[in-house]
Amino acid sequence: MRDNTQASRFELEIEGGIVFANYRRSSSAVLITHVEAPMHLRGTGAASRLMQEVADDARAHNVKLTPLCSFAAAWFRRHRDYADVLA
Repeated sequence: MRDNTQASRFELEIEGGIVFANYRRSSSAVLITHVEAPMHLRGTGAASRLMQEVADDARAHNVKLTPLCSFAAAWFRRHRDYADVLA
């Protein structure tokens, strides 16, 4: 995963496609505003893999996340073990 700061998004290259999570930074958290995978990767778990890498990175750097998009919010509901990274 890479943090493309110029585009304000986290990116993960998988099978020739880029899965991404757009974000905005606030004073207290990184707000995940949209998560998207290319058509050929939808339904493969690619976006979930990206979210796990984003959450792992946030945990490693003591950063809090706020999921604003429905996919990110649902991912955190399914992965309660990452509740510590939520703002």
